[in-house]
Amino acid sequence: MKNSTISYKRHRFPQQVIAHAVWLYLRFPLSLRLVEEMLLERGIVVSYETIRRWGWKFGPAYVKQLRRRRPSQRDVWHLDEVVVSIAGRKHWLWRAVDQDGYVLDELVHSRRDTKAARRLLIRLLKKQGMPPKRIITDKLRSYGAAKRDVMPAVEHRSHKGLNNRAENSHLPLRKRERTMQGFRSAGSLQRFISIFSALRNLFVTPHHKRSALATHIHRVLAIAYWKAVTSAAA
Repeated sequence: MKNSTISYKRHRFPQQVIAHAVWLYLRFPLSLRLVEEMLLERGIVVSYETIRRWGWKFGPAYVKQLRRRRPSQRDVWHLDEVVVSIAGRKHWLWRAVDQDGYVLDELVHSRRDTKAARRLLIRLLKKQGMPPKRIITDKLRSYGAAKRDVMPAVEHRSHKGLNNRAENSHLPLRKRERTMQGFRSAGSLQRFISIFSALRNLFVTPHHKRSALATHIHRVLAIAYWKAVTSAAA
């Protein structure tokens, strides 16, 4: 964990309440009003608008503290794009996940073309620091054109049946989209997914650890790490 601290000064609620409210809202498909009700059951009276502000203020700070998964040359990148309606207009959410289901990066773009695919690949290379073993995409030709320009030596497999991992990674956000009744702007969606996916990455169980015991241990360690991150107060 990084040594930087998170300041909770001038907040009348303790950091445990703030962190728990943010965790409930980002980890589960709950509306702000439902989180408000769950806190009320514990005797904590706080408005849903306050919970919203906590999410926007402390979410990015928590993300900076979370440990990122180290990239590997054995990584396989699964790329996919899904349409999102924002204020009646179509936008495209481009996403990359690795072979274990960890979200590597996401990009909200108004187009579904080679320019957007190239931008996603450039962002991935910058964040990961090295190219993958291979990339797997659907049949969209923009991926091939962008790959030849950005990482020509990387193996590329284009087959819809091989890309279920990327397609399934859209499901948690789809649930949130319904709960939140859509997103107001492309910028708000980009900010939300950067926090939402980082927290999901912490709790998602790797595919090679899917036994009941391994899943339980992974969740216990993830919760302990989350508490350590959010309690790093100034």
